[in-house]
Amino acid sequence: MPDLNYVVCCDSAGDLSLEECKARNIITIPYKYTLGDKDLFDDLVSITPERFFKTMEEGAMTRTSQPNSEDYVKFWEPFLEKGTDIVHLCLSSGLSGGIISANVAKELCAEKYRDRKIYVVDSLAASRGLGLFADKLADMRDEGKSAEELYKWAEEHKLNLHHWFYTTDLTYFVRGGRVSKASGWVGSILNICPLLHVDFEGHLIPVKKCRGKKAVMKAMLDMMAEYAENGDDYSEKCFICNAERAQEAKEIAEYVEDHYKKLNGKVHIGSIGPVIGAHTGPGTVALFFWGKKRTN
Repeated sequence: MPDLNYVVCCDSAGDLSLEECKARNIITIPYKYTLGDKDLFDDLVSITPERFFKTMEEGAMTRTSQPNSEDYVKFWEPFLEKGTDIVHLCLSSGLSGGIISANVAKELCAEKYRDRKIYVVDSLAASRGLGLFADKLADMRDEGKSAEELYKWAEEHKLNLHHWFYTTDLTYFVRGGRVSKASGWVGSILNICPLLHVDFEGHLIPVKKCRGKKAVMKAMLDMMAEYAENGDDYSEKCFICNAERAQEAKEIAEYVEDHYKKLNGKVHIGSIGPVIGAHTGPGTVALFFWGKKRTN
């Protein structure tokens, strides 16, 4: 790895595992969440995804909160004190106010560490889409690119990152207000599985209603066929995450690996973490890849 004087960081809502972060040398700042009567940090090790979603299914209420400006300052200062610059990817501003806290912290740090550079990017991404973004910047870092080059590339290409989600359980989307109670009830009766994506402003929005799991899985893969960079010759990485739907994630990954012969390695499958999972609940699967620019 080149000896570069900066670190790549992102919010923990990127749903990268501790092992992945260590392997790619990506540093994460933990979001906070409440599970039942416990206040916790999303430190990637405190609770397994299985235990988290089981506790939700048992009736525990959840909520989340982003780091404040002081949290970002404390997170960055050990690097700045060593003379290290920072490239930081924040969870989409369409889903969180973390970017505001990060920019305030950047200004505070600039007053004290005048010779250092902090590049803060509103990723307009979430879950392992944010993770795929951080992984791409880690690849560029390892190729010898500068922190400024990473920042410019990130700003120019963040809308090329695609997120496609579906859920087989509308309970938590109703609870979070993304689906009305009436629509949730009708959807459950009719076995409706909505397909959602993250739009050009970083909001998670429904795109299509599908009857049944197989139909929504096909619709998701159809979106990759339509939007993937270079179509069938897609040669970038592909990430998938799931909330208690490992078999479905595996089936989708097998299709992608079989169909896209130039894929960069195997599909990376991981679990949805507590910050995103607190809003989706169990039953969600998501697919992430690079492609045509997201537009209105």
